[in-house]
Amino acid sequence: MTQISASELEVMDVLWAHPGLAASDVHEGLGDERGWNVRTVKTFLARLVEKGALRKAEDGRRYLYYPAIKEDAYKAEAATQFIDRVFSGRAAPLVAHLADSRGLTVEDIAELEKLLGELKK
Repeated sequence: MTQISASELEVMDVLWAHPGLAASDVHEGLGDERGWNVRTVKTFLARLVEKGALRKAEDGRRYLYYPAIKEDAYKAEAATQFIDRVFSGRAAPLVAHLADSRGLTVEDIAELEKLLGELKK
């Protein structure tokens, strides 16, 4: 699986939501919270192209960027690797840790109960 840093994942999130953007559009989509300039975003885009996570297509004097990996597939694999590495492949300790450290809302608990009910069928 392609290893994507947290910062690169933010760039991927913009492009998964809106494929085919130029670097300046990705920069705009990221907002100002990070304080990244467009050159920083271009560096992330180049790294992601090199890793095979993005592909680029010429559009006049600029490039448009498209995800080369599917969001759901990437996130599923990343979650599985995390659970394998940190929780020995077991989901229950992960959920217990989340419940202890962050608390679960009533909505979270209802969603988990629904998922567990579907798994039991």
